Amino acid sequence: MKTVLVLGAKGQLGRSLQAIAPAHPGFQFLFWDKEEFNITHYSDWDTLFYVQKKYKIDWIVNCAAYTNVEKAETEREECEELNVKAVRMMSDFSHQFGFKVLHVSTDFVFDGEHFLPYTEDDPIRPLSWYGQTKATGDYQVLLRSMEAVVLRTSWLYSEYGNNFVKTMLRLGAEREELKVVCDQVGTPTYAGDLAFAILEILESDLRGELKAGLYHYSNEGVCSWYDFAHEVIRQAGLPAKVLPIETGEYPAVASRPWYSVLNKKKIKQAYGLQIPHWTDSLRTCLANMGIINN
Repeated sequence: MKTVLVLGAKGQLGRSLQAIAPAHPGFQFLFWDKEEFNITHYSDWDTLFYVQKKYKIDWIVNCAAYTNVEKAETEREECEELNVKAVRMMSDFSHQFGFKVLHVSTDFVFDGEHFLPYTEDDPIRPLSWYGQTKATGDYQVLLRSMEAVVLRTSWLYSEYGNNFVKTMLRLGAEREELKVVCDQVGTPTYAGDLAFAILEILESDLRGELKAGLYHYSNEGVCSWYDFAHEVIRQAGLPAKVLPIETGEYPAVASRPWYSVLNKKKIKQAYGLQIPHWTDSLRTCLANMGIINN
C-alpha cells in the first residue's frame, strides 16, 4: 500500500479527492490543510522527517495554491510565497524523503493569443502575476522533483467552496439579469473529474506504468464564460436572463487570456482517460448539490 499526502485538503480539489478516495484501497491517504502543514514554512517541511518515519509517504499531491487572480496583483509576495517558494521546497524535499510529486497548475500560464487548443509544448507567456507564479512553480516541480506529474487545468468548479457555478446559482436566484463576459473562451473543469484523473495516475504507479511529465486536463468542449453561465442557469431552471458583455465592460485589475482551451491528447493517450463533456459534468455537479435530478 502506498501513502499519499494531499496538501490543500480543504479546497475544491482536495475535498473532491476525499470524496472518491475510499474507492482506491491501494492507498493510504493523509488529507492535510494549512492547519496541519503550512507548505510556506520551512520548519514544517523540516519536521516532515518525523512524519516520513511514521507514514513513509510515497506521493505528495499538491492542491494548495494562491488562486485569487485579482488580489495577486497587489499581494504579490503572498502569491509568490505559496505558488513558487513553497513549491520549490516541496520539490527539493522530494529527493530527501523519496516521495513523488503531483502538482496542479493552470491555463493562466498562456497569453490567449493562440487559435488552437494549447498543447504541453506550446510556449508560455502569462499575462498576470498569478499566471507568472504558477508558471515558475511548474518549472520548479519539473526541474527539481525526484519524479513528478504537473497537471494544468482550467475553470475549476465543484460542489465545494466558492466558484463560478455557485456564484451564478446565487445571483440567478437573486436577480432578473446577469451580465457575463462572452469574449474569454476556455473549458470548465469539474473537480470531481480532475480528482478521478489524479487517482488514475496514482493507480498507474501501483502498476509500474507511471509516465511522469507535464499534462493538460479539462473537460471536453469549448465555451465562453457567458455560455457557461447560460448553461448553469438553464440546467438549474432559474428564471434569470444571462446577457453577454465584453471584457472591457467588466472592471478587472489582472489580465486574462481570451482563449485558453487545453489540448488533452497527451493525457488521454498516456492514461487511457475518457473525459466527459463539460455540460454533462455540470449536470453531475448540480445533481450532487441537489439542484436537479440526474
